Amino acid sequence: MNPNRSNQLLPVILIVVIVVVSVAAIVALARTLLFGGGESTEQTEEPEKVALVQTTSDRAVRMTIRGPITADEKFRSYQITVSPSTRVMTTYAGYLDQQIDTVQLDNNTRAYEEFVFALNRAGMMDGTPLEGEKNDRRGLCPTGKILEFETLQNSQSVELLWTSTCGNAKGSFKANSSQISDMFLAQIPQGPDLLKKINES
Repeated sequence: MNPNRSNQLLPVILIVVIVVVSVAAIVALARTLLFGGGESTEQTEEPEKVALVQTTSDRAVRMTIRGPITADEKFRSYQITVSPSTRVMTTYAGYLDQQIDTVQLDNNTRAYEEFVFALNRAGMMDGTPLEGEKNDRRGLCPTGKILEFETLQNSQSVELLWTSTCGNAKGSFKANSSQISDMFLAQIPQGPDLLKKINES
């Protein structure tokens, strides 16, 4: 074999090897940057949305709706709380929350998971909580309703967003309030009857 030819092929082989190694390194780097190296995408999601879709036994979601501001005898409100183990709806009379009716139903983790993922897809926690005076809901929307939506952990509020049916008090909640409130109410089959009762009283 011609030694000159071997000497000429050696640099070519070396260049090919370097190019192959470089391309492999670039592909690996691109995968790491684009896909996070296989890490869970949950880490990059917003904390309030991560809290919403948690399905451990200490988690829950809650909706509270306050009716128009009127005489104490006529004032009505209600609350629906859903957790992986229970679904509870309670109706109240007066500003001191005198209980009218309560319905408590069992739940399971699979049903809760479907519910909170549906809430997440509907944008329940898309808003940004307000602070101080901007978050003060006392006296707002006197002829309409205030709607509050919360994520809970160990029965304590993790985050609360609110809106109202009055145009001048939209609050921090950005999703479709009718859609989300209907989704909560659908968790309680007896819910429409309880609402009818407080609306008539």
